[in-house]
Amino acid sequence: MITYYSTKPSELRYFLAVATTGSLSAASQQLFVSVSAISRQVQRLEERMGVSLFERHARGMILTDAGRILENHVRKSMVDLDAAVAEIQGLSAQRKTLISVGCTEGMAFDALPNVFAQFQQSHPETAFHLKVGSAQQVSQMVRHGEVDVALQFAFAPEHGVEVLLSLPAPLLLLMSEDHPLAGNTILLADLAAYPLALPEPTTTLRQLFDLSCRMQGTYLEPTLCCSNFTTLYHYVLPTPQAVTTCSFYSVMYKCRQAPLRLARLAMRQLEQRALQVQIQSGHTLTSVQQAFIAMIQKEFYDAERYCNSLFETDE
Repeated sequence: MITYYSTKPSELRYFLAVATTGSLSAASQQLFVSVSAISRQVQRLEERMGVSLFERHARGMILTDAGRILENHVRKSMVDLDAAVAEIQGLSAQRKTLISVGCTEGMAFDALPNVFAQFQQSHPETAFHLKVGSAQQVSQMVRHGEVDVALQFAFAPEHGVEVLLSLPAPLLLLMSEDHPLAGNTILLADLAAYPLALPEPTTTLRQLFDLSCRMQGTYLEPTLCCSNFTTLYHYVLPTPQAVTTCSFYSVMYKCRQAPLRLARLAMRQLEQRALQVQIQSGHTLTSVQQAFIAMIQKEFYDAERYCNSLFETDE
């Protein structure tokens, strides 16, 4: 934890602004404070600590190792302070307890809306703020303490992030239940004859798919490419014999109701990805946050068993 008696609040505020934006001029625009004033405060902070917190370059300011350590501790202290204030205020007022959640786009489609609704049935005093972004953006949200908990698909743990739950999240194919490929062991080459809807190349799902195509020497051109899974899902429903890719967790409730079928590709490389539930390293969870994460774990373990049962039936 940071001891604030040796530093001024303005120094830390200006330091964080520069660390976040990467330049004095951008920090100046964000804070509506002159560049010279921000520069003086950062220099005073460095003098107090006896180390350089930034590397100065023509294109901006880059945190040194010491600067990254300070940034992590300051952000953690701010998050803990906010949590303490909210908890204290909750003792004397009937107010919603806010849980901030970050996720990649696929988790916002089906899984999290249902989990939120179920949790609020037993915890009606809870409100949620959902932030949806790319895998890189979600990782940054977690490291900077911008969200209490995050759910995203990843290939490995990341620095500054504590993984509370990790479940296999292989690439699956989603199609109508009467699709000609439904119930078969599917090869990449089989997809060439059907309309193919794919997420954008920046997603882990598309990266796995493209890697598999390169390994098989197969080129497949999608009839639709989109960053929004909702669009891909609703494209497959009315398009005859269309196929898209997904994780089971992206449709863990929908697949039990809609006339859809999930199928696997016969490639072990597609099993490398995991769904991770993450928090900032060192973050102390409140009792409500702990209860919410416990519900996530239960729902996702149940979903994993259901998914495995689907493919056991096929086999």
